Amino acid sequence: MRKIIAAINMTLDGVCDHTAVIADDEIHQHYNDLLSSADTLIYGRITYQLMESYWPPIAKIPTGNKPMDEFAVLIDNISKIVYSRTMKDVEWRNTILKKEVIKEEIWELKQKDGKNILVGSPSLIVTFMKLDLIDELQLCIHPIIAGSGLLLFKNINDRIALKLLKTKTFGCGAVTHYYEPIK
Repeated sequence: MRKIIAAINMTLDGVCDHTAVIADDEIHQHYNDLLSSADTLIYGRITYQLMESYWPPIAKIPTGNKPMDEFAVLIDNISKIVYSRTMKDVEWRNTILKKEVIKEEIWELKQKDGKNILVGSPSLIVTFMKLDLIDELQLCIHPIIAGSGLLLFKNINDRIALKLLKTKTFGCGAVTHYYEPIK
């Protein structure tokens, strides 16, 4: 059975804001490795539009920065599912649009042969956690206090116990914490 892995960058105070964190070569390589371990990437509308506006042009015209260029190609090629109630269509290649997260559909996807499934949007990470669909949570916590912004777990009202599997420390001071929900 495939694993559903929720992975996200955040600040020390729990804010999910790509402009507030450190995206150095080592962090990019970490996410290259993660993308290589998966064949499906799930986003919500906001994260999808952010990524879709940035990475496809780099996949076509590389920057010369090896980890960034590799990330652009990996994310361009991977199958993507975007959940949105407002979008009418998607243009990024290998992407399908769905209106609503249906737990049974996700379980069916999980049962199919293939690599891991990644969830990378704050709202969908919370939705998948509430539906008990997350097998592993990877929180890359950067040594920055944003002070304000979108908090990852602000809409979690029930207690969710997690088991720490391991940590990975980066030269920039960021630390990825790998957790699995205790069921």
